[in-house]
Amino acid sequence: MDDIAKRSIEIIAKAKNIPTDTIHLDTTFEELNIDSLDKINISFEVEEAFSIEIPDEALGSLKTVGDVVNGVKQLVEAKAAAGSAPAATS
Repeated sequence: MDDIAKRSIEIIAKAKNIPTDTIHLDTTFEELNIDSLDKINISFEVEEAFSIEIPDEALGSLKTVGDVVNGVKQLVEAKAAAGSAPAATS
């Protein structure tokens, strides 16, 4: 398991006060009893942990732990690509 997945699972486990070894990438939010308020709180923690910004509209599409991990990976990669892009000259 990569660092993003591990850290994301740790954040979710802490938010719901459950052991990390009970959470897997295919675990659904419904199985974890994660409601919309939990999603918002978890998203704040994930944003802070990875220095990213999760679009509000993306929260509704998150159904599994894997969805969170994949979304974080995409945002981290996009941020890294933007940060390494050459500066535009004017």
